Amino acid sequence: MSSFPLPVRIAAGLAATAVEQARQLPATLIGLPVTVASQALQASMRIQQQITELAIKGDEALAGLRTPEEQPAWATFDEDEPAEPAVLSEDLSVLPDYDHLTLPQLRGRLRSFSEAELAELLAYEQRHGQRPEFVRMLHNRLDRLRNQ
Repeated sequence: MSSFPLPVRIAAGLAATAVEQARQLPATLIGLPVTVASQALQASMRIQQQITELAIKGDEALAGLRTPEEQPAWATFDEDEPAEPAVLSEDLSVLPDYDHLTLPQLRGRLRSFSEAELAELLAYEQRHGQRPEFVRMLHNRLDRLRNQ
């Protein structure tokens, strides 16, 4: 039996493969949309995972440059407020019921005070109550008035 040259044998193999693929084409076409959609979703998921990994690495790299954010002076929380306001012996001429006010009540009245009145309230709080959230709020309001 004579042997065919290599290029002829390769061409015959390609032709046979093409015929097999042509016979399987109807079955392949039916599942093609599902296959394409599945591959597209897989590619999308891989890209999302890679982006997330890069973002995490970026956060870790930049973490050393970022300074921790302190609590803003205007931010107050329920646990910051005293349950019962302290009753002090000295009367305050600017705001006689000052000792009985909660932080939100005082905040609502601050805009009506002059710079001198706010300074008096701040001094009174520093001498008596020394409540950090009250001192901070009065100090911030006084600074805003002075900077206007």
